[in-house]
Amino acid sequence: MTNTLHRYGNSESFRDDYIIFAIPSKGKNDENCIPKLKDFLRICAKYNPCNMGNGNRGSIAPEKSLGPTAHWKRNSRPDWEKVIEGVNKPGTVSAVFASAEQAHACLKEVVAADFGISVNVSTSVENAKHAADTCGIKRHSVEYALAFNDPHDHLPNSQILGLSTMCGHGMVSFNMARKMLDMVREGRRTSEQAVTTLMRLCPCGVYNPERAKRLIEEACREQR
Repeated sequence: MTNTLHRYGNSESFRDDYIIFAIPSKGKNDENCIPKLKDFLRICAKYNPCNMGNGNRGSIAPEKSLGPTAHWKRNSRPDWEKVIEGVNKPGTVSAVFASAEQAHACLKEVVAADFGISVNVSTSVENAKHAADTCGIKRHSVEYALAFNDPHDHLPNSQILGLSTMCGHGMVSFNMARKMLDMVREGRRTSEQAVTTLMRLCPCGVYNPERAKRLIEEACREQR
């Protein structure tokens, strides 16, 4: 099970969205798995991920010094080694890629490493099948969300849903996604600044800043 199943969009909208997880099973293969999880992330770091996270400690974004203007001034350069060294107990680790080529290359090396722990690829069903075929492995299962059901019409529009649901734990609120989109439309912030703010709110590190930037810029073009 992965909370990334609930990302909103059609199949085409996930062309730049690939999440690769490594997940040990408690009581099965979690003993002495920390070096394996770190090695998994080191492999991922070689292929230029756009985000990376450790479910127990967070992603590249957390920072102690916060204030009203912190989101616009903080250093946004990724520190993958900091994320890797933060893995100190069994748990889920992940990396997000914005291209099929990067995801396939990473997955091939992960397959060859044969860590003996579960590896999950989250993207569209078609993309996942292609990734498995490219890496010479057989996809053994498929898990997907059926749809969003909103009989009372309380959900926001598809643009806001696309931005918000990339944090499967709901830490990127609809109102925050709407605010960032409006600020870009009004010229008060760049799409890069808005996306950096949104991804910092997703502690697991599965938020895709490249997809978010594309969604914001597409929404701005549609309005014009």
